[in-house]
Amino acid sequence: MPRQQTEVRDLDEGSYVMIDDTPCKITSYSTAKPGKHGSAKARIDAKGVFDGKKRSLSQPVDAKVWVPIINRKQGQVLDVRDDEVQVMDLETYDNFVMRAGEEDLSADDEIEFLQYEEQRKIV
Repeated sequence: MPRQQTEVRDLDEGSYVMIDDTPCKITSYSTAKPGKHGSAKARIDAKGVFDGKKRSLSQPVDAKVWVPIINRKQGQVLDVRDDEVQVMDLETYDNFVMRAGEEDLSADDEIEFLQYEEQRKIV
């Protein structure tokens, strides 16, 4: 799994974090000041990059969390069938099939997609 560890205080809106072993993009980040017997806490609301589900995380700001390393790549559409698209990675020339989503694509279109392990999503 391509990921690295960082402290919660180093995160901000728009960055990625692993919540429930799922890569998520942070939509809101807020902190509460330290109390009499505790440290400052951070509340993170995020949306799954590949599944779109909302998740939240509440941790002390000095806690360690995993941050996924998500690659942004270029591809070329080879074939479109129903809601599936056959794409060729323009860097490695690998061919794979992925869901088209709401995109209106045709053969020979160049696309940008996110990749984390074997999960891919058209941007």
